[in-house]
Amino acid sequence: MSKNVLITGGSGGIGNAIASLFAKNGYNVGVVYNSDKEGAEKLANESEKIEIFKCDVSKRDEVEALFTQFHEKLGDVDILINNAGMAQQKLFLDITNEEWERIFAVNVTGIFNMCQCALRDMVRRGKGSIVNVSSIWGLKGASCEAHYSATKAAIISLTESLSKEYGLSGIRVNCVAPGVIDTKMNSHLSNEDISELADGAALGRIGTANEVAEAVYFLASEKASFITGQTLVCDGGFI
Repeated sequence: MSKNVLITGGSGGIGNAIASLFAKNGYNVGVVYNSDKEGAEKLANESEKIEIFKCDVSKRDEVEALFTQFHEKLGDVDILINNAGMAQQKLFLDITNEEWERIFAVNVTGIFNMCQCALRDMVRRGKGSIVNVSSIWGLKGASCEAHYSATKAAIISLTESLSKEYGLSGIRVNCVAPGVIDTKMNSHLSNEDISELADGAALGRIGTANEVAEAVYFLASEKASFITGQTLVCDGGFI
């Protein structure tokens, strides 16, 4: 029987690559989108293994409804990939209370909501795998992205805590911390900026969404059956 995977932020660059990789390997894939319905539908049209679901992960009632819909269509969640997130570049003194609260609501509370709902069933069944997508800025911090960096650091700490709390329940919780990746989120960067960032990596280039997807897939799979509580940095040697 095919396993079921639920992926938030699945219509974006990294999420799209993750969903496609799992579908290619025979998983039943639930892709969660919030605003990019067109991107989600395009992804679903590429594989009969993909179902799409609309949900704002920062809202608990929508997340509860999402899990009900997922169970009705696909069954239990065997693997949860928390990839949904937002970013913003802004001087710390210019960040508004609303901007601070919104980025934490999506990046941190969203994962809290998703993990609580998924873990209920995973604990009952005594198995499951969760992979959270953080960032290298959660490890080192980034200038003009203090609020984003803080959320990504919280994700790493949450990952470690959950791995310790639910390991004896047969559940693994890991994290991937991408570096500079060629996605829409970085499309605002100039060619000069990209070149400078590439020069800062040991491999001399920025990464691709597919490369991050492979790291996520490995940690989620049985090939990583003795790995939990870890953050796999996928940054080409940037930090």
